[in-house]
Amino acid sequence: MDFKFAPAPESADIADIKATYGLFIDGKFVKATGGKTFTTYNPANSKHLAKIADASAADTVKALKAAQSAGQGVWKKMSGAERGKYLFRIARMIQERARELAVAESLDGGKPIRESRDFDVPMAAAHFFYYAGWADKLEYAFPGANPAPLGVVAQIVPWNFPLLMAAWKIAPALACGNTVVLKPAEQTSLTALKLAEIIQDCDLPPGVVNVVTGGPEVGKSLVNSDIPAKIAFTGSTEVGKYIQKQVAGTDKHLTLELGGKAAHIVLEDAALNQAVEGVVNGIFFNQGHVCCAGSRLLLQESIADGFIEKLKKRMRTLVVGDPLDKNTDIGAINNKEQFKRIQHFINSGKEEGLTVFQCPTKLPDNGYFIAPTLLLNAAQSSRVVQEEIFGPVLSIQTFRTVDEAIEKANNVSYGLSAGVWSEKGSRIFNITRQLNAGVVWANTYNKFDPASPFGGYKESGFGREGGVHGLHAYLKINI
Repeated sequence: MDFKFAPAPESADIADIKATYGLFIDGKFVKATGGKTFTTYNPANSKHLAKIADASAADTVKALKAAQSAGQGVWKKMSGAERGKYLFRIARMIQERARELAVAESLDGGKPIRESRDFDVPMAAAHFFYYAGWADKLEYAFPGANPAPLGVVAQIVPWNFPLLMAAWKIAPALACGNTVVLKPAEQTSLTALKLAEIIQDCDLPPGVVNVVTGGPEVGKSLVNSDIPAKIAFTGSTEVGKYIQKQVAGTDKHLTLELGGKAAHIVLEDAALNQAVEGVVNGIFFNQGHVCCAGSRLLLQESIADGFIEKLKKRMRTLVVGDPLDKNTDIGAINNKEQFKRIQHFINSGKEEGLTVFQCPTKLPDNGYFIAPTLLLNAAQSSRVVQEEIFGPVLSIQTFRTVDEAIEKANNVSYGLSAGVWSEKGSRIFNITRQLNAGVVWANTYNKFDPASPFGGYKESGFGREGGVHGLHAYLKINI
């Protein structure tokens, strides 16, 4: 398979990437204390993209105080209708700058431009549109409950969907009258900072949204500060547990959307060709960098061999390569650490005696790329079944009865999502009500809507984002 990188200068021009980005505090872009910066790279070729301000503890305090002042002085007092107008304006400007944002997201994150263009950016705009409509209707959403904003909200988002996760969190917080300090992942800060540019251009009152960039210490500063009334975190279970411990004993509100190890169940009566497409989308979308990825395939024994052959045939058509090529299906692994982690799990599967199938595709010579991978004949106790890999790697198990499928699906420490394929509605309802997962798809996978709540159980976190549930998480409800 031939592979060529798109010319870097042209890509940078389309994305309008600046040489250096500051922190966005109180409506202005400012240098970090001491002028510290870090570099963000293109994972597809390891090329330098930009210098990003590295916030200090003092910078996070400035951002939190700016949010506190804006909330008390302007935003909390503003009518819901006026707040909604600002959210609507942000949504429209995201649409207007869609091409720029999509290219920046693919350059910084490694995801295929087709996904950035057709999913990430439109969904980010959709969340602002959706919550713009709720801003003046909170009394209708919670009748008689006297809903009121919490205050300052500290939000920490991951590197896999940086723009979408920022919109996912900022939009409901603003609609409810809160102010925000957002910390994007250090690996993918560009589109959060571009969103800050949009917020600035929309004339949002200074301090209502602030963006502080940097490593884990910035997140710790936000979590440990006395100013935030709520912490909203999406990321690893390990970090989520740390945050929960820090918040314990305080009156801070907390929502956690953490890891996942979703079971994707295919029954013998399923439409197999459609199910193959669903499985491919479930695990290889965004290189498998998805908390709710269908990373465990459970096949009924009677169809297992035939289904696996169909799946292998479909995988051989997948294009792995340049994220900016519109024909690319699977882009670059986001960062070196994650690349090593995925390789470690593939090797672990080999050591456990699993059969490994990888697409015989030519990978680019530069950057972090991994061929789509199947780990066959996996046991329930296998590490690749129990632990989150967060990459384009699918473990496969079989089952005889529906009860066995449900038992295997639930026998992990996570509970974020699942999928079921069957032609019989009664079977689907019987299975889905027994699955310990916050989101269950039937005869489809990875379908999202701003009006639909999202969240998990067990080590996948708690609380819900999206829909009316997403409003509840940012309000004081007094009944």
